[in-house]
Amino acid sequence: MNTRDVPRNIVKGGGFLALPDGDRPRPGVVVIHEIYGLNDNIRAITQRLAGEGYAALAVDLFSDRNKPICMARYMAGMLRGSVNRFGVDDLKLALSYLASMPEVDPDRIGAIGFCMGGSFAIDAVQRMCPVVGSYPDKDFTASAGRALDVALTRHDIPHDIRIYPGARHSFFNDTGRGYNKSAADDSWARVLEFFDANLNRKKVAIRPGA
Repeated sequence: MNTRDVPRNIVKGGGFLALPDGDRPRPGVVVIHEIYGLNDNIRAITQRLAGEGYAALAVDLFSDRNKPICMARYMAGMLRGSVNRFGVDDLKLALSYLASMPEVDPDRIGAIGFCMGGSFAIDAVQRMCPVVGSYPDKDFTASAGRALDVALTRHDIPHDIRIYPGARHSFFNDTGRGYNKSAADDSWARVLEFFDANLNRKKVAIRPGA
């Protein structure tokens, strides 16, 4: 596995890249962090994806922005029911950069997001794509997961949405207090299965943990 930081003049805000060993082009995945930013946990997840054979690029949406202001606007938007996702254009640029790399197959590109990043992931690769989502039952985002399930069914978009009973916010983050191992393990297995089944054919958006 090869890893390196990506400077800001290449990807807006900078990022962290993890590439599998070997010369053949691999599927690419943009990794979108939660409200804690591009931290060691997100870097570790990026390397886990590379270990599974994906060229993974984690972006940093906060390095060129005022984080408190961004989060205040984001949370206010959630309360109004119309979230302003401030980094979507940055993510689309990151997807384009990843697709341009010789190590990446440009026809097999997806995005994976955590908590806040989960909703960004869907916008980054557009809504008309296969989606797998995992939501904690003990969190306000569960209602959004149920609504997403209904909407994807109505539009006949392939998807796998699951709400984990007893799980709480940030259940996938094994460095936090909300970590739920059984939910995290199951959601990760579903992510890998969904990528394997869908990424070869079209772009995929994934929200593995709220």
